[in-house]
Amino acid sequence: MRMSIKRLLRAHGFTALLFDSAHALLDHGDCGEAACIIIDINLDDASGIELRRRLAEHGVAAPVIYITGNDSHLNRTAAIESGCIAYLTKPFAAKALIDPIHRAWSTAN
Repeated sequence: MRMSIKRLLRAHGFTALLFDSAHALLDHGDCGEAACIIIDINLDDASGIELRRRLAEHGVAAPVIYITGNDSHLNRTAAIESGCIAYLTKPFAAKALIDPIHRAWSTAN
């Protein structure tokens, strides 16, 4: 899924960094130039929503797009309350991902 998203973003003129885990993203530390961050709700090593909270605690203000293959009212509510700009359920159309990224990028620039 990560590689597919990276190819899609590249095809639309965006550069993407991929991370294998929540820890890898947190260890990277430099999210200052990110137009947005795409996080899966269910990560192997953490909750995507908890990852968003931890990023915010570290001062990362980049908008977040959540993706999930396990949609539920609880997940959707928690995602929206965390301040996401989009919540997408797998499978999703490319446009559903690209449109909020364009909006985030336009706002950042």
